Amino acid sequence: MHTSEQLQRTTGLAGAVILGLGSIIGTGAFVTIALSAELAGSYLLWAIAIAAVVAACNGLSSAQLAAIHPVSGGTYEYGYQFLNHDLGFIAGWLFVIAKSASAATAAIAIGSAMQLWLGGAEWLASLYAAAVITLFALLVVGGVRRSNRVNALLVMLSVVALSVFIGYAVNQATSLLNVSVPQPTSMIEVLSAAALMFVAYTGYGRVATMGEEVRQPRQTIPQAIIATVLVVTLLYLAVGWALLKLPPALANQQGLAAFMQVGIWQRVVIAGAIIAMAGVILNLILGVSRVILAMARRHDLPFALAQLNSERSSAPRAVWATALVMLLLVIAGDLRLAWSLSAFTVLVYYGITNLAALRVPQTQRFVPRWVSVIGLVSCLALVLFIEPFILYLGSVLVFVGWLLHRWRWSQRY
Repeated sequence: MHTSEQLQRTTGLAGAVILGLGSIIGTGAFVTIALSAELAGSYLLWAIAIAAVVAACNGLSSAQLAAIHPVSGGTYEYGYQFLNHDLGFIAGWLFVIAKSASAATAAIAIGSAMQLWLGGAEWLASLYAAAVITLFALLVVGGVRRSNRVNALLVMLSVVALSVFIGYAVNQATSLLNVSVPQPTSMIEVLSAAALMFVAYTGYGRVATMGEEVRQPRQTIPQAIIATVLVVTLLYLAVGWALLKLPPALANQQGLAAFMQVGIWQRVVIAGAIIAMAGVILNLILGVSRVILAMARRHDLPFALAQLNSERSSAPRAVWATALVMLLLVIAGDLRLAWSLSAFTVLVYYGITNLAALRVPQTQRFVPRWVSVIGLVSCLALVLFIEPFILYLGSVLVFVGWLLHRWRWSQRY
């Protein structure tokens, strides 16, 4: 690819880690842990630990691939490079659906919180959600450097809010007696919770999709992915431990805040959740638009979407296409449905990632093959614990995407 058609390498290790954290600390920390607690009950920490192991294996496979093939597009590009065009396209298609669903989940949660605070008709929640996505699409169109600075601030404020929640839970634990945490009815519920939690880890893939914009990608990308997984695991375990000290609650759109009494500390956590989920939306618009950019360059999507701005800092048409997909998912308006769809698609996506990693020549490997084998098997196993309706819906979406790819492929060859 000609240099004038490539994005500039402006992101270092610290910036890459911040981008990874910003893609994770949001819906995952403030909503998904609470949703998982409804399934796993007292086994919540085990669900988090299982998800962490799966995420670590997948993160290392992503690091292996990104280090030797550092271009925008993530597993979409790896599928083409190491597998075949069908699996490459499916990976890109799944990434767009998965991360758009994650962004829609965050936007729906933000919209619901704003409607709760400001009052008015329920349909205003969807309007607020759409406005948030549009606002951050405008920011991303302005270039990744500006987005990095905003992202660092969002991550810092999010961690402060989670610290408030942990402190609140510890304080309440001293005044609450005999808090009864429900037991899961079966191991299936624990594994279902782990599947939901895995999605809450996958922001490290955001780093891999920026391979074209990271300085010294062979060193920076693996280090950033591993550091991101470690930091997030410690944070999730701390939040999960704190949550188990509080009386059970129905998480719904309020997430962690549903476990707190109405008052100043609950408002602080809700505000932190809104800030964190705004950061998730920002990073997912960046990540999905980069995959759409890569797919357009290969003509898997309309080539017009590959156009860069004059400074080569953004791909405006890809960004607006990304925002459109997310807005369509927001219209559905169901938080749990959107997150479960994201779980299915992202698990299959990382299954393809591990398949690609297994094809890397031994001379270029620094991650043992058994790591990718564990990642592949665990992804495929967790898919089986997604609710049946989502399995059917996700399978139909994959099939429709594959048909679209085959039709466009036949027009070219």
